[in-house]
Amino acid sequence: MQRYKVQLVIALTAIVASTGTSGCSQQQQTPVAERRDTGQPAKADSVVFFDDFSGGELDRSKWNVRVTGQTVNDEQQAYVDSAATLYLTQGEEAAGAADGALVIRPVYSPNFVTPESNTFDFISGRIDTRDKVMFTYGTAAARMKLPAGTGLWPAFWALGAGRWPDTGEIDIMEYVGETDWTSVALHGPGYFGETPLVNKAYLSADNDVTQWHVYAVAWTPDSLIFTLDGKLVYRATRPMVEHYGKWAFDNPKFLILNLALGGAYPVKINGVKAPYNGLPAATVQLIKDDSAKVLVDWVRITR
Repeated sequence: MQRYKVQLVIALTAIVASTGTSGCSQQQQTPVAERRDTGQPAKADSVVFFDDFSGGELDRSKWNVRVTGQTVNDEQQAYVDSAATLYLTQGEEAAGAADGALVIRPVYSPNFVTPESNTFDFISGRIDTRDKVMFTYGTAAARMKLPAGTGLWPAFWALGAGRWPDTGEIDIMEYVGETDWTSVALHGPGYFGETPLVNKAYLSADNDVTQWHVYAVAWTPDSLIFTLDGKLVYRATRPMVEHYGKWAFDNPKFLILNLALGGAYPVKINGVKAPYNGLPAATVQLIKDDSAKVLVDWVRITR
């Protein structure tokens, strides 16, 4: 989303959080049988990071909550650290999730002023694992349920810690409000913005993005394989990437979950210019009606 904005040994590094833990309990490190609903790995895998959002509040030993006073891509939201935009839920709201879910919720907040004196009409949520869990190679996956709404732009993605796009970006799932597809992409030096390394995953009308799905990427030193519910979406190899520029996928990355509103990618698809760039009045009403929530059952990194 930030633009303009198998080898025998797989290296993977978990950076220890300030509390002295890496967010990986002994139970999480023990391989167990596959259970798709709960995000548990296959027997051959070991878990490096796992969060099923089953506590009373977001685990800040695993996640940073980002506050941004300005946005890229002409997005229409400011990111804030607030229980109004990021919270954990149980029961009916989290129906279909195993042990509760994370909710990322946009809020209509006219003339919201950031510390930098920028003004927005919407606030939303963005979290990441930067400097808490960074990983190089392995499989990153999340089970998510997305809302209908033209111009909503949630994403599950990974970034390198250095300058963009030199340290690479892996877009595991992006969605701009068309309920029958999501997209994946890679960005790096020579292949960013309108990247040629991109593909869409199409879903059926009776099992669209508003249902629970697992979005994942398997990352090795020579390829990135994107899947949706275990089915292949796109395979990018090192030679494919190096046709356009330097391979930017041999350095540590951190995971990101966010919900943007409108902006460059949605407007390219929907052509909406008013009342907001890429965000029509009908979706603004969905936000006002509290009907534009992203739910996340779990997030997992295995190797």
